[in-house]
Amino acid sequence: MNEVYDIINVMDNTDLKISIGHLYPKQLNLYGDMGNIITLKKRCEWRGIGVNYVEIDLGDKIPECDLYFIGGGQDKEQIDVSKAMYLQKDFLQEQRDKNAVFLGICGGYQLLGHYYQPFDGEKLSGVGLLDAYTVAGKKRFIGNVTAHTDFLTPDTLVGFENHSGLTYLQNDTKPLAVVSTGNGNNGKDNTEGARYKNVFGTYLHGSLLPKNPHLADYLISLALEKRFGEKFKLEKLNDAIEYSAHNSVINKAY
Repeated sequence: MNEVYDIINVMDNTDLKISIGHLYPKQLNLYGDMGNIITLKKRCEWRGIGVNYVEIDLGDKIPECDLYFIGGGQDKEQIDVSKAMYLQKDFLQEQRDKNAVFLGICGGYQLLGHYYQPFDGEKLSGVGLLDAYTVAGKKRFIGNVTAHTDFLTPDTLVGFENHSGLTYLQNDTKPLAVVSTGNGNNGKDNTEGARYKNVFGTYLHGSLLPKNPHLADYLISLALEKRFGEKFKLEKLNDAIEYSAHNSVINKAY
C-alpha cells in the first residue's frame, strides 16, 4: 500500500508508538549524544506518539526494536562494545533487512561498518550493517561541520566532529551528505556519514538531532513505517529555536 497517512491531531495518535533501543549508553555517550534520544522521545511525545525506550547493556540480548541508536566513545570502550555487538551480528543484520532504523554516531558509526583499525591495537570487528571500514589516521579532525543531503528539507546537516578515524564507503552504501565545511568521513572525498537502507551513520556530535529536527523527524517517520507498514506524514512542530541553533553554525568551522 502506498497511501500516506497524515498525523494531524495529537489526540488521535494514542495507538501510534515506536520502540527505541539504545545500544550501550554506559560505554558510548560522548559529547551529549544522549541528546539524540531526548530529541526523538520529545518529538514523539509532542505529537502523541508513544515511545517504548530500552537501554541495552553489555551482555544483554538485543530486543527487536523499530529504531536503534548507538553513540560515540573512546577506543577502550569500543573494544568491549565491538565484542558484544559481534556476538549478535546476525540478529542486527536481520533487523536491518526488516527495515529497522539505525543511527550510529562516531564510534558507534564505525562499528556499524565491517571494522575499525585503531592506530595502535587490534582490529575491532563491526557488524557490517554498512559496507564501510575505518582506519585510524594521524590527524585529528575537530570542528563544526556543514553538509548537504539529497533527501531532506532543508538539505543542510550541522554538527561537531572530533575523530581521527578515516571511514571509507563501498558499493551500495552511500554518503549521508556532502561536506561544505569540515572534514567528514576522511578529509579527502567530501563525504560525511553513510546510508544504506534505514541505517545511518555520521561523525556529527553536538548533539546531532536537536540541531537537525528535520533528520529527527525523518527517522521517526521511518520507524513508524517499519512498525505499521504505512507511510506517515508527521505533524509540523514549532522549531524556531531548533532552526536558530541550526542556522547559527552553518558554514562556521569553529
